[in-house]
Amino acid sequence: MNLKTNETPLFDAGKAQAVKYYLAKYGIVLAFLALCAALAFVSPYFLTANNLLNVLRQTSINGILALGMTFVILTRGIDLSVGSVVACAAMVAASFATGTENSAVLMPVLAGLGVGLILGAVNGVMIARFAIPPFVVTLGMLSMARGLTYIYNDGMPISNLNPAFRFIGQGVVFGIPMPVILFLTVFLICWAVLRFTTFGRYVYAVGGNPKAARTSGIQVRTMTFSVYAISGLLAGLAGLILSGRTSAALPQAGGAYELDAIAAVVIGGTSLAGGVGSVVGTLFGALIIGVLNNGLDLLGVSSFYQQVVKGAIIILAVMLDRSRLTRD
Repeated sequence: MNLKTNETPLFDAGKAQAVKYYLAKYGIVLAFLALCAALAFVSPYFLTANNLLNVLRQTSINGILALGMTFVILTRGIDLSVGSVVACAAMVAASFATGTENSAVLMPVLAGLGVGLILGAVNGVMIARFAIPPFVVTLGMLSMARGLTYIYNDGMPISNLNPAFRFIGQGVVFGIPMPVILFLTVFLICWAVLRFTTFGRYVYAVGGNPKAARTSGIQVRTMTFSVYAISGLLAGLAGLILSGRTSAALPQAGGAYELDAIAAVVIGGTSLAGGVGSVVGTLFGALIIGVLNNGLDLLGVSSFYQQVVKGAIIILAVMLDRSRLTRD
């Protein structure tokens, strides 16, 4: 009798550990599937092909921003400026894409990406070279980039964009919207970089322990500069997609985009303490936010309540992250 009594807890403890392991590894996927199942149950329109493509299309901009934000948060940073950088990049790109000339797409694309890269690089220099906290630098850039956007065209929108440029946001290739193709392409590149390259390993090392990374010869400043430049570059790409999709560049565009991007990263399991996380988690985090927004729209829930729900989810995700760090 005693032997049986002693064996059972050991077996149960092993099972419990296995359940914890699989929940930690695949919990975000299960949460996504559970959310989809719940929305399919309450709304028959949710699982239609048109609606699912619409969800992916709407998720693409936030997903691209969140992928850049993942690099930043993995190094213990934060980028609050991505929404304003989106607007600034979109405005500059659109100014080169007006009219009906279809071939005029290279210059606006380079201009938009260039603006995003430069603004991200400025963030990186201020944080890496002058050791100013990322929160302060990117909060300042949030205001600066928004101001530059209004200054660039006297606060007026730019419309009448040429068809080739609009294809970036409205085009369809083999039935798949162009924004979704760009999002998945960026995801695969980011996944490969973090998983298979020395640069990716250095990103995790800097976020895990900056002092140890510096001691082992990693150029921490260069890595810090690089992740903010990447975030800015991807914000520029998101700006191109946004202006192409809406056929115009609006100076107030991109407001609060940074919150959705941070939410996607945190929900996806990337730790705000740095060094832990993946772009796969970010992908599902962005999809959860996209599905949640879509589901609440289908259910007729006011956008005001949607903000409350998203805020609560962010707080819950951070609480879970803190709980995990305490246990570790």
